[in-house]
Amino acid sequence: MNTYTTNKQFTITYYAKKHKKFITRLGKWVEGCRIWQDKTGKTLFTYWDIDADNFRNASNGWTVRY
Repeated sequence: MNTYTTNKQFTITYYAKKHKKFITRLGKWVEGCRIWQDKTGKTLFTYWDIDADNFRNASNGWTVRY
């Protein structure tokens, strides 16, 4: 069971290896979002990035604020 509210916007902050810094994005929990582990055991958060209009994955810990 997740603690995220469906269709409610939030900001998510996490360290992005691609950008080599912490980033903050505007997201939404929609169908297809999930918290899961990849085959190496890393925990990932798949969320809908509102600005990019696409799914994104956050790892390395994240902070969600409504």
